[in-house]
Amino acid sequence: MARAIVLARRGLYTTDPNPRVGCVLVQDADIVGEGYHRRAGEPHAERNAIDTAGERARGATAYVTLEPCCHHGRTPPCTDALLEAGVARVVVGMEDPNPMMRGKGLARLRAAGVDVTTGVLEADARGLNPGFEQRMRGGLPYVRCKLAASLDGRTAMASGESKWITSADARRDVHRLRARSSAVITGIGTVLADDPSMNVRLAQDEFPALWPDELPRQPLRVVVDSGLRMPLEARMLSLPGATLIATCEESPKAVARANAVGAEVCVLPADPAGRVDLHLLLCYLAEREINEVLIEAGPTLAGAAMDLNLVDELVLYLAPHLMGDAARGLFHLPGIARMEQRLGLRIHDLRRVGPDLRLMLHRAPPAG
Repeated sequence: MARAIVLARRGLYTTDPNPRVGCVLVQDADIVGEGYHRRAGEPHAERNAIDTAGERARGATAYVTLEPCCHHGRTPPCTDALLEAGVARVVVGMEDPNPMMRGKGLARLRAAGVDVTTGVLEADARGLNPGFEQRMRGGLPYVRCKLAASLDGRTAMASGESKWITSADARRDVHRLRARSSAVITGIGTVLADDPSMNVRLAQDEFPALWPDELPRQPLRVVVDSGLRMPLEARMLSLPGATLIATCEESPKAVARANAVGAEVCVLPADPAGRVDLHLLLCYLAEREINEVLIEAGPTLAGAAMDLNLVDELVLYLAPHLMGDAARGLFHLPGIARMEQRLGLRIHDLRRVGPDLRLMLHRAPPAG
């Protein structure tokens, strides 16, 4: 199963909106076939593994990170492929969270006389597809919020100057985060101040899991722009990939102007403060099969997402320098006045990236 998980990670940047899945076929303690799902619409991991095994698949044990599908989608059911190949046993990392499946594939295999074992290295299998699982079970994408700061928690000078707080190594790491994300969200304030590209800008050889000459897809760029102030000459609008403007401004003329330069506009209800309702935006993105979202924004939007408990994972890069009291802070979090109002976090990964530190944190459960 550990090998199947390694194979599944090869699809980290390409399978979206499908889950990342790996499969290994074992016969008499020898691996006779292996495969992974590369891209939506292409064969699934089980069929790729069976193709490499050929006749050696008969009587073999299949180790699969995710429950084999049993419905006709873009490709035929994997349960049928396993049965036709004569696989005797199937070991599964986790049940498929898709309501269309959720145990039906396992039941189909058991009904056909296949020995089925589930829950092997389940935590690792779940870690492959946090967005797919969250979207299927709860109707929301998995949200990461990325921030870069100095050791004293500053993200920009008082003038707005922020290039560059962290090292080139950290910035390359951020591009890999973008590449695995279905969408990248920023705010109109960031667009007006920095005119960012919000795209993946790494060479193919910096993604060793990809096939030769293959590049990761560009995530959907989402600009939260309540008043529809998006500049028509914004850099991201001329780049490969799609840009979505989320607004609560119902102005047909402004929408038409944005559409004319290649942007898609989504008009959403406003929250009580008159801004785009972030929860409804995430629901809308989930309906578009967006699995993983990366927020790269200033302190207002990042703080609002944290305050609304919409962030599943905070990714914080800390650079070894100090920027002083006048520089801008990480979050705008009004209303916190007492120690018991603090937003608790717990570190689940801490490592060095070049000269910088990268912390990955989850929200801590409330005390008691």
